[in-house]
Amino acid sequence: MSTTRTFSTLNHFILWFGASISIAEIVTGTLLAPLGLMQGLQTILIGHIIGASILMLAGLTGACSGLSATATFRISFGRYGSYVFSVLNMVQLLGWTAVMIICGANALDGIARVLLGLEQEKLWCLLIGGLILIWISRGLQAIFRIHTVVVVALFCCFMVLAYKVGTSPVPTGTPEAAPLSFGSGVEMSVTMCLSWLPLISDYSRTLKRPVSGTVIGVLGYFFGSMLMFSIGLGAALLAGTSEISEMLLGAGLGVAGLFIVAFSTVTNTFLDAHSAGVSAANISPRVNERLVGITVCALGTLVALFVPMSQYEQFLYFIGSVFAPLFAILLVDFFVFRRRDTEQILNVPNLLLWLAGFIVYRLLLSTSVFLGTTFPVMCIIALACLLMNLLRGKRPTPAC
Repeated sequence: MSTTRTFSTLNHFILWFGASISIAEIVTGTLLAPLGLMQGLQTILIGHIIGASILMLAGLTGACSGLSATATFRISFGRYGSYVFSVLNMVQLLGWTAVMIICGANALDGIARVLLGLEQEKLWCLLIGGLILIWISRGLQAIFRIHTVVVVALFCCFMVLAYKVGTSPVPTGTPEAAPLSFGSGVEMSVTMCLSWLPLISDYSRTLKRPVSGTVIGVLGYFFGSMLMFSIGLGAALLAGTSEISEMLLGAGLGVAGLFIVAFSTVTNTFLDAHSAGVSAANISPRVNERLVGITVCALGTLVALFVPMSQYEQFLYFIGSVFAPLFAILLVDFFVFRRRDTEQILNVPNLLLWLAGFIVYRLLLSTSVFLGTTFPVMCIIALACLLMNLLRGKRPTPAC
């Protein structure tokens, strides 16, 4: 189940920095506007430190073992257990594909309505979906030079928006919006990082330099994502709106805004659809990963065409409730007890522990925890996993 290591550290950095240059990251940043500028920036920093630390450990599981993300699930949950989480992962990746296409199409429609007098949101959905299909059908290695050029161009365009936000008067008030607790703000930042947990090993497993490549790749995402969140927060406070199209037009990025929205959506969503194929391959090695990725992209486009986006925050929290306890267990098994067995059929104790973690996460969502929900839940479940293993006579043997 291992794979050939052909991915360079630079490519890994570009891949994950490019993943952070995203409309979804900016949109999530705008949701922090009720906290005001200073508290909003604090939640971004704290949430990203927590989230990126977990993401780095998750990436190291694949980098050290050479296994895909869903294949590493076998270590803690057995083969059949990993099938369950592979399906859940494919569902959330399909959801992300649809959400990203909808976000991109909405923004494109807003810009085109002002610049061209054209209002065709469904057409933009098809355009973005088509571009993603091209990315998937060619494969990451084949289009990486184009991918790199696009990421650099996107970064330059977003720097213009960042300059516009940074040179505007500092907002002192907060816009009228539903109240948001500090802990909920931290959780939004953490959960955006968590959304990549079931994907990162799909790419870190191919690194020529497993440890340093993983660390540098995650740092690329860490700094890029914090920048995008901060742009979203600042722009929302200054403009009093969370509409990306209005922010881009206000920064003078008219035609460039069309490029930003279309290709930032493509470079980000490509990873979701591609990893859905890798998840399917964990269930059956005979599956054509690229074909599954194309299918997920097509289905995501259909969902985007006919299902309006709502409850975006709840979607983020669902991801956290599924994958926070899952990775708490996996990281303890992998790094503390050095488990590498992927041949067990089913690990019922760990599945029950995951279920307990899922329930605890949902219960804590209704409370206001300073560091958000993910961090305390993962600490609780990791401690429970450690004690459960010690009671069963297992002894820690930490190593990569």
